Amino acid sequence: MINAAALTGRATDHLVELTANHRLQPEAVEAFRRLQAAAAQAGFNLQPASTFRDFDRQLAIWNGKFRGERPVLNSDSQPVDISQLDDAQRGELILRWSALPGSSRHHWGSDLDIYDPSLIPTGRSLQLEPWEYAQGGYFYALNQWLSDNMAAFGFYRPFSQDTGGVAVEPWHLSYRPLAEECARLLTPELLTAAWQQVDLAGHDWIVSQLDRIFAQYVVNNGPQGSKE
Repeated sequence: MINAAALTGRATDHLVELTANHRLQPEAVEAFRRLQAAAAQAGFNLQPASTFRDFDRQLAIWNGKFRGERPVLNSDSQPVDISQLDDAQRGELILRWSALPGSSRHHWGSDLDIYDPSLIPTGRSLQLEPWEYAQGGYFYALNQWLSDNMAAFGFYRPFSQDTGGVAVEPWHLSYRPLAEECARLLTPELLTAAWQQVDLAGHDWIVSQLDRIFAQYVVNNGPQGSKE
């Protein structure tokens, strides 16, 4: 069974190498390689854009956004000037696209972001924004193929619908057999423990709203369908 450190991004001993720069749990690696092979037969070069991300990396993302050092996007993927926003307003915006450190599904080794590098036009770069996967976008055909085939390999999209929590992320795949266990084991208490002695931007607001945040942004999209 995966432990608290692995759930919150504080451990790596549950992981193996997928590629030189990407790690997942062994079962997820095997499943993704089978999915890759099937995608290749369909004409796609399915590759990971992001896999495991540790607590410190997630903390840097969160703090950078909260403090205005990284771009913050609204639900339409448009940048927002947060300089005049209070902690609550900043936190709610950020949670739409980025998880609190300790709560990211990328800690688990069951989740990854995917794309096909061969489909990106010359001079353009991957953005991981919904329009790239929508009709008319670079990855629309890949997105449709995954919708039709990924379940046979154990994968699903945890952020496939906007239910008021995390925004829709068509690039984010979750390996169900592992992700469901991790989602069941993660609790607000584990997050609180992970934040001890940590410089977490917006800490007081987060703690005051943690039960709601957990229900809305961590559990809401949960095993049926938490974040970057």
